[in-house]
Amino acid sequence: MLSIYFQGLALGVALILPLGPQNAFVLNQGIRQQYHLMTAALCTLSDIILISAGVFGGSALLNQSPLLLNLVTWGGVAFLLWYGWGALRTAVSANISLACTQLKQQSRWRIIATLVAVTWLNPHVYLDTFVVLGSLGGQLPPEARRWFALGTASASFLWFFSLALLAAWLSPRLSTVGAQRIINLFVGVVMWFIAFKLALQALTGFY
Repeated sequence: MLSIYFQGLALGVALILPLGPQNAFVLNQGIRQQYHLMTAALCTLSDIILISAGVFGGSALLNQSPLLLNLVTWGGVAFLLWYGWGALRTAVSANISLACTQLKQQSRWRIIATLVAVTWLNPHVYLDTFVVLGSLGGQLPPEARRWFALGTASASFLWFFSLALLAAWLSPRLSTVGAQRIINLFVGVVMWFIAFKLALQALTGFY
């Protein structure tokens, strides 16, 4: 069963490493040192829920409902465009220090609401957890399936907390005006790239 666990861990790392809305949000909260551990914990909890749902049967629901998949996709495209626009607007702001200060003044509940949107409105999360992990994990026997899910959940835990702590540690260097412009520009471009890629996939009917 340990081999199944490490297979799940390796696959989880491969799926979570590319920069997406979740990673960008955790990174920014770590740099700001604002509820970054709470952010990592909530991202991990969300992933555990989604991974469990995908591996233990949720993938069938998404695969059998093109309408649901389209709703998830287009809702995610809209959200990613909005999120990317906010990052790009901050990157080109004449007073980026003021813009970053305003972001730091967000309440705990606003951060939680944004995190929920970043996670649950991101179509890639469902494609990764329901389609990829669900398809692979669903083929395993019940006991092996639990170890597979535990491995992928462990990857989320290790990654999000490592990213949050590393960003907080590097915060003095990454909080400069120049670094903030580059980070926000990069995040904005990546979010728009993901949005346009998802829109193209939805229009062509290819996932």
